Amino acid sequence: MTLDLDAYFARIGWSGERRPTPEVLRSVHRAHVLGIPFENLDPVLGHVPSLALPNLEAKLVRGGRGGYCYEHNTLLAAVLTRLGFGVTLLAGRVVLGAAPGDVRPRSHMLVKVEAEGAGDPLLADTGFGSSGALLEPIPLVVDTELLDTPRHHRLVHAPHDGPLELWELQSEKGGTWEPQYEFTLEPFEQPDFEVVNWHMATNPRSPFRRTVYARRTLPGLHRALSGRTLVETADDGTVTERELSGPPEVLRVLADDFGVRPPDGTALPG
Repeated sequence: MTLDLDAYFARIGWSGERRPTPEVLRSVHRAHVLGIPFENLDPVLGHVPSLALPNLEAKLVRGGRGGYCYEHNTLLAAVLTRLGFGVTLLAGRVVLGAAPGDVRPRSHMLVKVEAEGAGDPLLADTGFGSSGALLEPIPLVVDTELLDTPRHHRLVHAPHDGPLELWELQSEKGGTWEPQYEFTLEPFEQPDFEVVNWHMATNPRSPFRRTVYARRTLPGLHRALSGRTLVETADDGTVTERELSGPPEVLRVLADDFGVRPPDGTALPG
């Protein structure tokens, strides 16, 4: 199957010259983040999300759904490849919220992109979901900073014992740099992520298996649902939080506030 670029661009509300330039990459990346929500309904409902391109198109592009990192970034990588960008899949270790000494697996998918005339490659990631996620790609240059308004990011090298340099993406919050995830430039292949995707969707200890998560970045606002807790963070830092009453309200909020259309007959665990 050939990806329907017209349908994808309509889904994210993007129009422009389809060339593999840094400007196109930045605008498509931002439009994707704003246009398609992050959500993990499939694992919570006992299903392993398919990473096959026809199924991703049916779900994320045409089906009124979102997905988690493997789905978002597999779709993004396919789009960028069609546009003529050079694409390499990478694996990251999420350190956001990790306790000291807590070593997590390299379970996050991200994308290294070669763009026409860019010089240095760029890091793209439309599947992280959090308020510290990239809105636009960041050049893969140590100590570089990106003002992807209203967000602010940088890349640094972190100490470790491996043979490859360890990169760390950081997000600026209230004057402090907050680590998001770490990665090396070792290439990964799609079958690697098929294995990790299955593990994250089926392991009883996986957070994506046990709890509904949804994230939506909108102009001026980031919306986050974790279980029954809904948190909205405005660009000026104002935070509002409330607890939802139960599964029926969670489903309603997913549809109304996140733009996620759950499958017919969906019943969330209580």
